[in-house]
Amino acid sequence: MGVSRWIRYGAAALLGLSASAAAGGVHAQGMVKNTYGDWQMRCETPAGATAEQCALVQNVVAEDRPNITLVIIVLKTADAKSRLLRVVAPLGILLPSGLGLKIDQTDIGRAGFVRCLATGCVAEVVMEDNLINQMKSGQSATFIVFQTPEEGIGIPVSLNGFATGFDALP
Repeated sequence: MGVSRWIRYGAAALLGLSASAAAGGVHAQGMVKNTYGDWQMRCETPAGATAEQCALVQNVVAEDRPNITLVIIVLKTADAKSRLLRVVAPLGILLPSGLGLKIDQTDIGRAGFVRCLATGCVAEVVMEDNLINQMKSGQSATFIVFQTPEEGIGIPVSLNGFATGFDALP
């Protein structure tokens, strides 16, 4: 099966902001520093780090399936050389089908999952300028997870505030 990538895959190592399980589901850690439309700027100092790391975060739940939640995290790496898009999807999804992405009506492609943790499975890609610009100018993104090879569940994510929040990332 030829699965196209959104962009180049990021390192499988999970650096910086992570997602953890809470009583109500999955949420991103870190203190909320600001809100940009439907996005939050969350910051924390990772263990062993000297500087605070911030990320743009949005938590979403599928309208018709409350057990399907996503945490979308956009951050710059500690060396400030790369920008990562990290999506934490729930356990129980079909991993070989990857995570699909559409921005408005444009099919961006699929990205593979790099690792599963107790809190969910993580897809992570390095964001190239083209993807950043599409997210900045788009109205909504749809992330697609699969429960069977034929059944994709599209979860809408608002891009309201993304451009301002992304530009504010330290």
